[in-house]
Amino acid sequence: MATAIRTVGHEERLSIVDHLEELRTRLIVSGVAFAIVFGLCFWQNHALLSFINRPLHKQTQQQVLRGEGPAGATWLAQKGVLEVAKDTRGALGFLSAPASGLPAATRARLAGTISKLEADVARIPRSPSGIDPTTLGPGEPLTATLTVTLYFSLVLALPLILFELYGFLLPAFSPSERRVVMPLLVSVPFLFAAGAAFGYVVVLPTAVHFLQNFNASQFNVMVQANLYYKFAATVLLAMGLSFQAPVVILAAVRAGLVTPRQLRRHRRYALLVCAAVAAFLPGDAFTLLLETVPLYLLYEASILIASVAARRDTARAKATGAGRPPQDPPSSAGPSGSPDPSPPTPSDGPGSTQALAKADPPKTTAEEMIDHIDPELSS
Repeated sequence: MATAIRTVGHEERLSIVDHLEELRTRLIVSGVAFAIVFGLCFWQNHALLSFINRPLHKQTQQQVLRGEGPAGATWLAQKGVLEVAKDTRGALGFLSAPASGLPAATRARLAGTISKLEADVARIPRSPSGIDPTTLGPGEPLTATLTVTLYFSLVLALPLILFELYGFLLPAFSPSERRVVMPLLVSVPFLFAAGAAFGYVVVLPTAVHFLQNFNASQFNVMVQANLYYKFAATVLLAMGLSFQAPVVILAAVRAGLVTPRQLRRHRRYALLVCAAVAAFLPGDAFTLLLETVPLYLLYEASILIASVAARRDTARAKATGAGRPPQDPPSSAGPSGSPDPSPPTPSDGPGSTQALAKADPPKTTAEEMIDHIDPELSS
């Protein structure tokens, strides 16, 4: 029986029930793994929220320090209160000193006022507030936390889920086909992680900066939590999928749809496509250039990898053809097993044995095609 750990061999024959049982087992393993990762992410939801809020915090803090929006006005008021409290504390300290000449009772009351003032001032924030996403309903903090936890759980559980998917699909490929497919499948999660990291470090901060500063003087900008998390997930997902370009290009080359030479000839169109993809993401001209460059570099890397793979395939095909043992000459025995008194010669006509062998090659049956028994189909 197939399990979720052992990959079924290409030569093994399973019934439909066995395939369904294997699929059921792999789905259960994937679901359990996702549930465990979800529990761990929900346990550390504060760290995850802080991580995903960091690009928004950086941009919103800059706006608040400039005094923009309600949070900026609040920060300016806080700074003013702190300055007034500092001056008041100095004046009260001078008056409460024995050298001020005030009566002792008055100086004692002033000392109590100083203590109360210091306690009140200590509760005033020293850093800008109001930089976190805004929630508008009583249940939105919970739903926003669950949304972020779900996104991170899917990303962290993705390697195991893909492993189970690969284990279910790979038995359908022959060993030679598996050598072609495996590098492509293995590179998918790594390229997705690289694209998501690039989106978090470069694309998301610039997108938030551009969108929050667009006509900011005409609006009271307040970022809602659920909308921000969906926007961040969309940006990271788009960059992760964009970084799958090498897999798609290499698969097209291996399938014979395009050649490395054709890819080199169409570099200008590839650059235009990369710029168009970057233009769909929000940002200014510098951001557009910053997003186009890595996409085009991925295209060039895809051409290089496809060229190397094509040369390796050609060398392997030549080595396989050179290593085949020479075929035995056709037997000259007749139907009874005795030597044919008139063996065919190169001068024989179209009815000779060699001509008939060339004209009527052995046919591959449907069973051989399905089971990949024919060596030409397996290569």
